Amino acid sequence: METGFAALAPGQFVRHPDQPDWGLGQVQSVLGARVTVNFEHAGKILINAAVVTLLEVDP
Repeated sequence: METGFAALAPGQFVRHPDQPDWGLGQVQSVLGARVTVNFEHAGKILINAAVVTLLEVDP
């Protein structure tokens, strides 16, 4: 399921649609469209959620 950045919250699990090799990510913080996600294979990445629509994952 796609989610807008307004619906993202810390602790939520997501995947990056263009970087499947990054694996499962957990949202660390949301400040406006700036979303910090800790991905299992890429570490902490700052995502501009106004440009990238993260995919919500049920854990």
